[in-house]
Amino acid sequence: MLIGRKKEIAVLEEVLESRKAEMIAVIGRRRVGKTFLVDSIYEDHIIFKQTGVRNAPDSAQLRTFTNKIEELSGKELQEPRDWLDAFVLLKKYLKSHISKDKKAVLFFDELSWLAVPDSNFLDYLGHFWNDWGYRQNLVIVLCGSASSWIIQKVINDKGGLHNRVTKYLHLKPFTLAETEEYLRANHFTFTRYQIVQLYMAFGGIPLYLEEIKRGKSAIQNINDICFEETGFLKNEFNRLYPALFENADNHIAVIRALASKKRGLSRTEIIKTAKVPNGSSTSQVLEELEQSDFIMAYHPYKKKKKDKLYRLTDEYSLFYLKFIENTAFSGEGTFLQLSNQQEFKIWCGYAYEGICMKHVPQIKKALGVSGVYTTTYSYLKKASADEKGLQIDMLIERADRVINLFEIKFYNTEFVFTQEYAEQLRKRIHLFMQLSKTKNHIMMTMITTFGLKDTRYSLGVVEKILTLEDLFLV
Repeated sequence: MLIGRKKEIAVLEEVLESRKAEMIAVIGRRRVGKTFLVDSIYEDHIIFKQTGVRNAPDSAQLRTFTNKIEELSGKELQEPRDWLDAFVLLKKYLKSHISKDKKAVLFFDELSWLAVPDSNFLDYLGHFWNDWGYRQNLVIVLCGSASSWIIQKVINDKGGLHNRVTKYLHLKPFTLAETEEYLRANHFTFTRYQIVQLYMAFGGIPLYLEEIKRGKSAIQNINDICFEETGFLKNEFNRLYPALFENADNHIAVIRALASKKRGLSRTEIIKTAKVPNGSSTSQVLEELEQSDFIMAYHPYKKKKKDKLYRLTDEYSLFYLKFIENTAFSGEGTFLQLSNQQEFKIWCGYAYEGICMKHVPQIKKALGVSGVYTTTYSYLKKASADEKGLQIDMLIERADRVINLFEIKFYNTEFVFTQEYAEQLRKRIHLFMQLSKTKNHIMMTMITTFGLKDTRYSLGVVEKILTLEDLFLV
């Protein structure tokens, strides 16, 4: 069953009605459901599908390609010398299987594995399209988890594929609402608080969510999947990055560096902390991680573009590096014990902040400003001998000259708003106005799990209160 993906489904279905040939690029991080989406929508239209084999040489990719045509045609074929010969074979097969009445789909999956270096696969794919394919009632889908590779080699290609991609889909992890929809469709009855707990460990990755079992709590499921010896996610971290990136050591070093710093790191700080080269290779690593939805780049308020910070936003990687990797024990009861420790409760606050930063559209809807142009920032002013420092993890600057400053609190009950805390917030508002020199109206906004227990002290300080329910808006 397809969950969410309404915009992507609409694009894929629109292509079937198109009067021209189309080439679609589908990207997104590993395990996010790209293949499932394409297979589900184009099930009755796919007449040829080839999946690249990881770490296989070009000769092996050619053999699997030829074997697929033999399997479909029922004919024994001479093995092609190169991809030019291979696409000639494909064209001969397709000529008797393409009609004017129904779009035919060619699906090339795990494209970066298929188009190995020096193979000329993409060159001959471009020739196949430019010489013949573009005149057929045809859709070519190019799909892969190496998002930046597809962007560089296909979408931004200067050769035969230049400007040939007619549609481009970037499949993101599920939102909280989509995660809830998936769980409900599979007859789970978790509360939204429990869904947030699961999301903190797994993120909105469909394949990870498939591991959840009915009849167990969120805590029990996290324990089984992440801490049992045979748990699916116990060692996923060590498989994930090498499967996506060539020479993944630097990618992993950057992920580890970002996991160690709550506020995020600048490029200069990443180079120092991760001990990676100061050059174009590190820029490429950051670009690849960002385009694969493992990290996000954001700009501190009123700072220049070069001052942008990077933050690790992949929930599973954060959870793995903080708890799974460093836990000496495993098996039944491990996570129950961990989840009762103060260190875990503090970490939950940080993880909840990250989830809020990924659900800004839902927050805007809850604030009633969906139609207002906004920019999301962080704010950091280091203390000096003359000035106090200030850190604000998230603020939204609005075109209506309002700035929402966010205080984000994750508790298992209502948040108790004390007189002392109210005074702290007043000082933070005043200090932000003083340091930023903004003339905009400042609206202090709280995002909690279950709201406030006592709002008496919040009067005149907090103007808007959101809860985890608002993060589930669609």
